[in-house]
Amino acid sequence: MNPPTIDPATFEELQETAGADFVVELVAAFLEEAPGMLAELSNAQTAQDAERFRRAAHSLKSNSQTFGATRLGTMARELELGGLAADAAPLDALAAEYARVAAALEELVRG
Repeated sequence: MNPPTIDPATFEELQETAGADFVVELVAAFLEEAPGMLAELSNAQTAQDAERFRRAAHSLKSNSQTFGATRLGTMARELELGGLAADAAPLDALAAEYARVAAALEELVRG
């Protein structure tokens, strides 16, 4: 059984500690910045720039974990620790998971 796209307990805790209105702002910022992180991963992969790749994966991991996007965070962590991917498949899977996370976050903040 797959975990939920967004861990409800983590998201609720974030709302309680940061405030629901601020979480809406955080989600908007993440949805604006994450596509750039995904592009940076792809660009770093193409350029074979392992350090740039690691930093982009780290940023995506950290941001994902903030919202309880555990699967996306885990996938980004694996890329961060594993270095440059041998092919585009892991980046494609990451982009697909991001799309699921983005949809789930949008639904949660519309509530």
